[in-house]
Amino acid sequence: MDKLEKYRKILQQIVERYAQLPRRSEQVPLVPICDTVHDNYLLMRVGWDNTGRAHHTLFHFRLKDGKVWVEDDGIEHGIANDLLEAGIAPEDIVLAFQGREPRAVAELALS
Repeated sequence: MDKLEKYRKILQQIVERYAQLPRRSEQVPLVPICDTVHDNYLLMRVGWDNTGRAHHTLFHFRLKDGKVWVEDDGIEHGIANDLLEAGIAPEDIVLAFQGREPRAVAELALS
């Protein structure tokens, strides 16, 4: 299996795993999105709660130039930790939501 196929599989597994986590029944439903054609992988909350319409992204990955770009990360412990634990090389993880200097400190890819 080539690297991109391996990364696609890992990203799909992470999205699905988070989508299946138990949550309070009153919470807005989670919607996993795995677009293997355009290489975007997201987990979103979509629906209604007691304050109104809810539509936001918990995290968003994108495969670009052979690397995993973390476009958005709303996970408390940092979703990049899940990527590392799943076997994605640190030099292939770009924290795109941060500027270049914080990324350099994190020892992950700059781009």
